[in-house]
Amino acid sequence: MGGIFGVASKQDCSLDLFFGVDYHSHLGTSRGGLAVLTDEGRFEHSIHNIKNSPFRTKFEDDIEELHGKLGIGCISDYEPQPLLVNSHLGSFAVTTVGLISNKDELIKEVRDSSNVHFLEMSGSEINQTELVVALINQKKTILEGIQNVQQKVQGSMTMLVMTSEGIYCARDKMGRTPIQIGKKDNAYCASFENFAYINLGYKDFYELGPAEVVLMTADGIKTLQPRQKEMKICTFLWIYYGYPTATYEGVNTEAMRYNCGKYLAMRDKDSVHPDCVAGVPDSGTAHAVGYANEAGIPFTRPFIKYTPTWPRSFMPTNQAQRNLIAHMKLIPVEQLIKGKSILLIDDSIVRGTQLRETTDFLYESGAKEVHIRPACPPLVYGCKYLNFSRSKSEMDLITRRVIEKFEGPNVSNEVLQEYCDPDNPKYEKMIEEIRQQLHFTTLRYHRLDDMLDSTGIEHCKLCTYCWNGKE
Repeated sequence: MGGIFGVASKQDCSLDLFFGVDYHSHLGTSRGGLAVLTDEGRFEHSIHNIKNSPFRTKFEDDIEELHGKLGIGCISDYEPQPLLVNSHLGSFAVTTVGLISNKDELIKEVRDSSNVHFLEMSGSEINQTELVVALINQKKTILEGIQNVQQKVQGSMTMLVMTSEGIYCARDKMGRTPIQIGKKDNAYCASFENFAYINLGYKDFYELGPAEVVLMTADGIKTLQPRQKEMKICTFLWIYYGYPTATYEGVNTEAMRYNCGKYLAMRDKDSVHPDCVAGVPDSGTAHAVGYANEAGIPFTRPFIKYTPTWPRSFMPTNQAQRNLIAHMKLIPVEQLIKGKSILLIDDSIVRGTQLRETTDFLYESGAKEVHIRPACPPLVYGCKYLNFSRSKSEMDLITRRVIEKFEGPNVSNEVLQEYCDPDNPKYEKMIEEIRQQLHFTTLRYHRLDDMLDSTGIEHCKLCTYCWNGKE
């Protein structure tokens, strides 16, 4: 995924920028970056690899040198950024979050229409933020360039563009990812996660709407392009990505997860009778609390996540390494497992490998039964709007492998829709196959309508593509 943060202040902004970006560390595992406009009018920046070290440890020395009243930064799950640019539009810095699904097409367009070249990253990949810069530079002003990006990019693209006049804050045209503005005396900030600025003294001031563009200075924000009405914000922000203290569209992540677990329990009433309810740390925990509260079943923590030294489980490129790290982080509490029937909630099932190993781990520790209740419906379509996972193929999804087993390699969208319908016999057949493959005692997914209801937001404003393929 990734997260971005920017500050416009009448005093030095370096510490606010440093801590504001650091508070987004849960959203990315690859690169961290900071850029400032110095009082002398120079753009300076620093980028570090944070795969094996926290953001804070890599930038503690840099922040002593990076000073200015305007600054932007990011935690990136892949590409190095922010980028510094000098073009016919002047000098500026750019940081982005999102996914350009028509990247190859746009790269060809830019190359064919100009003499622009791109610097390759590892694996011959081109930095998508560099492509955003090229699209901005096709126009005569920064605002027109941002509008060009919004018009041409398929997928999603939210960005901060820092110039000498201020920071342009532009939310993705469908609002799939957020930008929220905080305010305190003599300063404003723009943030992916609104909780990131609370301890820095900022208060919630404004949340940008879909496609909205504002210019942020130390004196306030000026709307350059109004919000559009249609929105498709990523529902996974509440289910998984968002930090528990984050709020999007007025809905707090932790509160939504309690509500999500409640709806799960209501639908699941009397289907099983476990001794306890538990969540896969950390993203399943709040869902499990909501389930336990509604069902009147004790909430327990039969295993504890050891976090002081282990990085995030999906950090390594190699799947086997990710599975190993995920296993190594979970320490069992045998007294809470042995002889127990456990209902376990995870945020989702993607490949299924880690959850199967977790389930086997519980059996090996003495569990009598393990009932699995994902906090969202089956993932049938690969996300084409955000970097939801490192999967290169939809066949990485356990649902698609099971569907191929039943239907063969060439499956039409009409058939896929049958597997998305919880009232269709094919859906039940798929769930039973997944249950058997992953060694669960029982398996029941969240229904899409229940999950969407738990957000309290109009369904039409929520992106559901990965569950039902509908844009």
